[in-house]
Amino acid sequence: MTTRVDWCKFMIRKFDHGRSKLLNTLITGDETWIYQYDPETKQQSSVWLFPDDDPPQKLRRARSGNKQMVASFISNKGHVATIPLIEQKTVTANWYVNICMPQVIEKWSILHPKAYLTSLQWHHDNASAHKAALTMDFFAENGIKLIPHPAYSPDLAPCDFFLFPKLKKKIKGVHFDSAEEARLAYNGALQDLTKEDWENCFESWFRRMDLYIQSSGIYFEKL
Repeated sequence: MTTRVDWCKFMIRKFDHGRSKLLNTLITGDETWIYQYDPETKQQSSVWLFPDDDPPQKLRRARSGNKQMVASFISNKGHVATIPLIEQKTVTANWYVNICMPQVIEKWSILHPKAYLTSLQWHHDNASAHKAALTMDFFAENGIKLIPHPAYSPDLAPCDFFLFPKLKKKIKGVHFDSAEEARLAYNGALQDLTKEDWENCFESWFRRMDLYIQSSGIYFEKL
């Protein structure tokens, strides 16, 4: 698969537009920063004014430098695991293989007690830690199937177009006492997502693939 269109066609065939039971064995994940304070978007901070009202004075606040990275993994049934990076700032292959992946697999096994590990299908992007030899060896040794991802395609990754924006919107503009407290609020927002939210996420994923194929590869900013 050398192009985004090829990848979309592969996913559509493999998972029958998201209708195949094989989708139940797929998890997808990515990493993101959680900030102690993340300013509201312009849309969030907008207010209604009457024609004669003066616009309110707004103090521009910068994003906090105090932050924590987390790796979140989800399935079409819901949240699987969120693993924080403790005492380190960068995702390395060593952290991914020896700390993150075992915890995700443990949580997945609890959710699928009758499933063999070899039935698990793992989707992530092309970050260096995800493509490292150590990571590839882990997949091979455990019989986990890796679903590749097209390069430079956050618009085709559920964490990027659905999960992270949805959760971060809920905690933007809130001043937390620490990055850890912000992460706990992020986890709390995760628990508030409904069955319908997860279904809509994966339906949207395959709808994006369909639209991308129909458009012959033209990029959509909003779908």
